[in-house]
Amino acid sequence: MSFNLNRMVKCLMAMALGLVAPPMLMAETLPAGVSKVATVEGVSEYRLPNGLKVVLAPDASTPVTTVNMTYLVGSRHENYGQTGMAHLLEHMLFKGTPTTPNALGEFSRRGLQANGTTSTDRTNYYASFAANPDNLEWYLRWQADAMVNSRIASEDLASEMTVVRNEMESGENSPFRVLMQRMQSAAYLWHNYGKSTIGARSDVENVDIAQLRDFYRLYYQPDNAVLVLSGAFDELATLAVIADAFGKIPQPQRQLPRQYTLEPVQDGERSVTVRRVGGTPMVAALYHVPSAAAADYVYFNLATMMLSDTPSGQLYRDLVQNNLATGVFGFAMARRDAGLAMFGAQLQPGMSEEKALEALTDVLEAQGTRTMAQPDLDRARNQWLTDWERTFGDAQSLGIALTEAIAAGDWRLFFLQRDWVRDAALDDVAKVAGSYLVRSNRTAGRYVPTDKPVRAPELAAPDVAQLVADYKGDGQAPPAETFDTSPAAIDAATQRKTLALPNGRIGVAMLPKSTRSQRAEAVLMLYFGDADSLKGHRVAEEVVADMLAMGTKTRKRQEINDAIDSLRGTLGISGGKGQVEVTFSAPRENLPKMIALVFDLLRNPVFPQEDLNTYLGQESNRLRNAMSDPMGLAGQALARHDNPWSKDDIRYQPTFQEELDDLKAVKPEGLKRFHETFYGAGQMTFSAVGDFDAQAAEQALVEGVAGWRKAPDYSRVENHYRKVTPKQFEIDTPDKANAFYLAGGGFEMRDDNPDYPALMLSNFLLGASETSRLWMKIREEAGLSYSVRSHATVSAFEPVARWRVYAIFAPSNRERLETLIEQTLTETLKQGFSEKEVADGIEALLNYQRLSRTVDENLAQRWASYQERGRSFAWVEAFEQKLRTLDAAEVNRVLRKYMHPDNWSRAIAGNFSKNP
Repeated sequence: MSFNLNRMVKCLMAMALGLVAPPMLMAETLPAGVSKVATVEGVSEYRLPNGLKVVLAPDASTPVTTVNMTYLVGSRHENYGQTGMAHLLEHMLFKGTPTTPNALGEFSRRGLQANGTTSTDRTNYYASFAANPDNLEWYLRWQADAMVNSRIASEDLASEMTVVRNEMESGENSPFRVLMQRMQSAAYLWHNYGKSTIGARSDVENVDIAQLRDFYRLYYQPDNAVLVLSGAFDELATLAVIADAFGKIPQPQRQLPRQYTLEPVQDGERSVTVRRVGGTPMVAALYHVPSAAAADYVYFNLATMMLSDTPSGQLYRDLVQNNLATGVFGFAMARRDAGLAMFGAQLQPGMSEEKALEALTDVLEAQGTRTMAQPDLDRARNQWLTDWERTFGDAQSLGIALTEAIAAGDWRLFFLQRDWVRDAALDDVAKVAGSYLVRSNRTAGRYVPTDKPVRAPELAAPDVAQLVADYKGDGQAPPAETFDTSPAAIDAATQRKTLALPNGRIGVAMLPKSTRSQRAEAVLMLYFGDADSLKGHRVAEEVVADMLAMGTKTRKRQEINDAIDSLRGTLGISGGKGQVEVTFSAPRENLPKMIALVFDLLRNPVFPQEDLNTYLGQESNRLRNAMSDPMGLAGQALARHDNPWSKDDIRYQPTFQEELDDLKAVKPEGLKRFHETFYGAGQMTFSAVGDFDAQAAEQALVEGVAGWRKAPDYSRVENHYRKVTPKQFEIDTPDKANAFYLAGGGFEMRDDNPDYPALMLSNFLLGASETSRLWMKIREEAGLSYSVRSHATVSAFEPVARWRVYAIFAPSNRERLETLIEQTLTETLKQGFSEKEVADGIEALLNYQRLSRTVDENLAQRWASYQERGRSFAWVEAFEQKLRTLDAAEVNRVLRKYMHPDNWSRAIAGNFSKNP
């Protein structure tokens, strides 16, 4: 649970599998009382007599089902003394009903990725799972049960209270989130958008259980809810289940309170200063902007993207390139009523906050007189539409996006906003930016009285019903085939080969299939060097990979970004220990061009000094923030304790200060030498999954490496098991409201060990699920931690493995948390897991495995790793077969063989000085 801050196999086969109902029957065979309201581009709305709205977005191309239940209640509906009530109620709903006392546990048992989120305008409960009619029916009936029968019991509230406080405190550790919340509070005089969604501590800690129940009965009703289903499901059968499960709930007789508070036009600059230990300097400015249901909001959002883009935006050029800041950002917050836009800049210590803030606001508030450029608008438009296309093509993302549009007024706004973006003229964008980016509409770091303020226009929410009344959209979405995600089917559908070329070889794994978005996901891996040849190059290797997209011999950084945007592509590059990973995506027709662009970046980087300076500044800020973060400090302590390597070894784990010092020595010449020495053809792999032409992709690979020098031979950098003396680290983090516990140790195992499946299941039952021993004891029963988990990692190469247990918690609860964790580990080793726990865990793990194979990015990444390991999905099939045969005796034997908490090291980081 969290709160928001405010991002086709053929049709007949799909029907035969029961995933998609024949569309021609829908109108004739709707369940009794169910009426169809509207259809836009394959997304349809239905309504039940009791007022429940149902939005269906079927997509047979991905065998995953996502369900979102959205209640139109958020923090803006809370009254005085009730702040945080909507978010607290979200937590309480998972405490169960008389028939389902442990909802989270049931989700975990069934392999559902389920949670809830609360924002200013809505509360949303979602679940994603591998398409399964039984699980879908169960979840829908649970939602109907939870709508009217949730217990909202005093004893559950008492145990959950510490968890909610823990979540509240974790947000207080982030300088950015704290600053943004303080600024929002200053920006609003009357509207509840100025209140934190998680609420005031005093309100949350003193909440009245009777008021919470009244809040639940008032807002959790069918006429205030929208049920959204996306992905693979039988529409008719699902509507029948919905009608049966929810239709029994009577239409409420009460009237919802009318929301009538409007924020007046701001009449002068406002100022906020936050002073806290840790972090790096930041300046920001907030401006009131129109509702997300207004075309002006979309125009303003485009202006925000144009201004804050890196490196083309005016903010970047005026602040970063003039050494007034190390980075800039900007985003608009979509709200049902008039919302906000936030712009900001990150600074290094020693930079002037006053000069940075003055430069920031000068750029923003000059929009009424400065001329915007058409190329900047085209760039922003391409970026926005690329994100929209990817969202529309992904069932899980589409479901979430529709709920956000619903929170803003209507799900059809998802399509309307796209239309407005496509049609936006430069004059529209410039006019809106000039209207709202004015001094009197600003909340920043200070307040200055003004004799003659310039006011922004009046803000009012548009009539959404009128906007969408006759909206038709672009017509039907393109059809897509169903996709069989069984390991054997994935292997059969994947084209695997080795391209033997004059300068090396490329291992290829390509899985072409149709998708609604008509896009493909790809991973290109480059391998070079060994532990000896890479000695002394740890920093250069990482920086070179990070800077590949910052300029080539023929393209500047902005030209690279523009090329990616014009191809509607995405790109990510990382590197280390003799490997470079390039992940990218593009529409079918553009994948070969994206491959060509990737090879240009790999072969021809120039490491411009200006961009290097910016990069080093941003990395320095990241490291300085980490130096006061409990989680980062605890993780570093254990990593360094289990690290015997010398400083020049690429396996060495430096301190944060050492990393800062290393960055000071980075020069373009050294980066160029590293690239010229190590980058080249020789050993590469390529994997792609989605809608693409395999032959064209292969040709692009061949052309991409043609004539490239051969890289030094690759030998994997090994990291064998080492016995480490246990040690406890006490780390003080002043002024941090949240603390972090981390414990763990290593042991000898490789993932082809016969004990591996039982080990992974034992970890799942110990602390990797919502029915695990640690979760139930620490989170559910004691309410001491928002997040408590165990994690086991096992190498596919050397026999080395690690077990970790971690938790976030309030510093005052340290003694209780440590005691309960140790008790849980001891009792688990002594008692073992029951046959029922093992059986339920096996089914859940198998469901999670199936779910992971429904995501194209996951499949592309899996093929990339399997090519290095010499595997196929037959390995997955063998793992799952072994998993199915496990019993409690075998799982408990493996648990006791490998888990030895007495030999673990521990790191506890937090602000404990104020506690006795």
